[in-house]
Amino acid sequence: VQLQASGGGLVQAGGSLRLSCAASGYTFSNYHMGWFRQAPGKEREFVAAISVGYGITVYADFVKGRFTMSRDNAKNTVYLQMNSLKPEDTAVYLCARGTVQYGSPRQSRPDDYAYWGQGTQVTVSS
Repeated sequence: VQLQASGGGLVQAGGSLRLSCAASGYTFSNYHMGWFRQAPGKEREFVAAISVGYGITVYADFVKGRFTMSRDNAKNTVYLQMNSLKPEDTAVYLCARGTVQYGSPRQSRPDDYAYWGQGTQVTVSS
């Protein structure tokens, strides 16, 4: 299993970025996927997740209305569209695959995810 995140960068407050996570080595459509983030000195925190099938999404309260997660099963890729970025969104963003097939996107603990990408840095300047 490999997860490759990309799309991070430096953006001004109020700007947008689109993160991608390309997956390989397993049946992508059978697993829910998640995005987490980790800022220096802070614990890893849940950002969003998406189910298999209909692509039901779940978001952390602090990103609702600003971030949108989606998946393209044909491309084995999940995306995180981030709008109205704030300086407090600065972190390394990591994508992760659910531990079990057909699991719930409401799983928001890092322990609920078995595989992780290397992360992509997002820096939002004020």
